[in-house]
Amino acid sequence: MTDNYTVISADTHAGGSHSAYREYLDSAWHEEFDAWRGLYKNPYKDLGDDRRLRNWDNEMRNTTQLGEGVVGEVVFPNTVPPFFPSFVLFAQPPKPEEYAKRRAGIQAHNRWLKDFCDEFGERRAGVGQIFLNDVDDAIEDVKWIKENGLRGGILLPNIAPDVKWVKPLYDPVHDRLWEVIEDLEVPVNMHSGTGNPDYGKYPISMLLYINEVGFYTQRPLVHLIMGAVFERFERLNFILTEIGSAWIPPLLNQLDATIKTIRATGETGEIKYDRGVLPSMLASEMFARNCWVGVSGPSEADIACRYEVGVDHFMWGSDYPHDEGTSPHTREHLRRRFSALDEAECRKMLAGNAARLYGFDLDALAPLAAEYGPTFEELHTPVESEESSLLAGATLSADMDSAAL
Repeated sequence: MTDNYTVISADTHAGGSHSAYREYLDSAWHEEFDAWRGLYKNPYKDLGDDRRLRNWDNEMRNTTQLGEGVVGEVVFPNTVPPFFPSFVLFAQPPKPEEYAKRRAGIQAHNRWLKDFCDEFGERRAGVGQIFLNDVDDAIEDVKWIKENGLRGGILLPNIAPDVKWVKPLYDPVHDRLWEVIEDLEVPVNMHSGTGNPDYGKYPISMLLYINEVGFYTQRPLVHLIMGAVFERFERLNFILTEIGSAWIPPLLNQLDATIKTIRATGETGEIKYDRGVLPSMLASEMFARNCWVGVSGPSEADIACRYEVGVDHFMWGSDYPHDEGTSPHTREHLRRRFSALDEAECRKMLAGNAARLYGFDLDALAPLAAEYGPTFEELHTPVESEESSLLAGATLSADMDSAAL
């Protein structure tokens, strides 16, 4: 072990350009894709200027990452895949009439991502995309993701309450999929920015989105716990990414109290329950066994609850290349949050946990860490003043994506 820390970001983003995606799209869709691309108007500033190059330009990306001490990354999608109506994380699951072409679009992204990650295989763990509209198709895509070395696993679609054409996550129809995911040891990622209902085309739509996105990102955790999915599939690894962590202990306490009350009385107020639908485990027990957090730009409160959340399941993230991430102040951010912590805990949260979950080889990363990683002295030197150049967005405990704002 070198003096330098190995740093792996559990939350970064990348994606291809439309011209690149065309090369990975099944040729049967080329004519329709060309028509769609001709009408597409990019509303996202960070995908319209030179900043977009951070998504796929290796020299630009690697120079920035290494300069900030980050030698490994879990790579979530970021650009707009073929046939998507909006930014990849904001888009709802496809309706039946859209499904075939939208699935072709995410398959093109997955193929692109495989090649992107393979260029620096020891440093990049790509997160593939699936849809839940058809369980057999989802299983096929999960197997492809596993077979093609996308170690980041899958990005699980978040089913908003107004999406009636896809079964909710707790529906037993998905059990065959959970079984395959469990057997293949594929990480299941839930990322912030997903799961909101359609607010319509109003001036306040994005204002409502940014104020409610935290709640909608938390819903899948509640559904998978109360639906006993984690109880039935005890080897599932479920990761909550870029949604902070300080909110988790109060929520688990609330869910535990609800389970205990219904076990004891069979009711909450005037509502009566069939005790047979209750999970036999407590929410806190399922979370401790099945769940991980990828906390981007953690706040002081996020760090403070690391033992309650599980210091062995806590992973740091930078949210590169988003404007609200820690870049270009990552080194200062790391000092601000980790300088007072125990070295062994820092090594777990900054790299060890992500390596264990996503299959990074720490020995392979060691030479890069020795050259670029923060030294012990650097990381454990406190930031003298609360006043600094650190972007406010890098300390958001809610960790909201703002690519479209």
